[in-house]
Amino acid sequence: MTVVFTNIRIAAYVFVFALCATVLGVASNLAKLFLPHVQHDYTIFSLVVPSVAIFALLLILQFAQPVVEVLVHAVLGILWLTMAAWTSDIVGPMQCYILAGISTPTNNGSMSARSYCYQMKVMEAFSWAIFISLLGFTVIVICLTSRAIAFGRRYAWTEHISQLGWFGELPGYPTEAIYPRPYYSSPYPYYPYQGGSPYVQQMPGHSVVIQPGANGVPMVSQMPGPVP
Repeated sequence: MTVVFTNIRIAAYVFVFALCATVLGVASNLAKLFLPHVQHDYTIFSLVVPSVAIFALLLILQFAQPVVEVLVHAVLGILWLTMAAWTSDIVGPMQCYILAGISTPTNNGSMSARSYCYQMKVMEAFSWAIFISLLGFTVIVICLTSRAIAFGRRYAWTEHISQLGWFGELPGYPTEAIYPRPYYSSPYPYYPYQGGSPYVQQMPGHSVVIQPGANGVPMVSQMPGPVP
């Protein structure tokens, strides 16, 4: 597998997973205070979104294709965008520090309005951060997959996502078992270039032809007669 992209993907997943876990923890605390009578719809939604996101990330962390990953990130991105917009609508531009000494009703009494405001601000900020992260990673996957197809990996969208090469890295390198080099059928012998100073023994009456090969390795073949 390609080491650079794999490490970046794991680091990005760990980052998003940590943010989702934080939002889920805050939402669980608010659910304990508000459910089932106070802010029912938002509280349920704030529990569903991070739970679905964590499950989806764990599911595709090891087994994913670029087409699946793009679709999953698109759905999760929509959920987190909705979550961020809904939270922003509830909290608004309010400054939490001015709410000192004010309480807000809960299911079994009341809680500090400033504490509630701070928790909602955390959920709002983390929701926007997760949405931006998913959007950025989706764009990167699309760019790398398109680049892999340009390099001749026709089935890059349905191959395992770990075979995508990072920018400046060949896709599939160095896994030749998954991405074998194409076989060129020719009635004439060819000699792959192995690096260094190649030596080709030219056959009498033949011309040496050098053609671009897989992964940037030139293919040397011989054809009878002069090359037109």
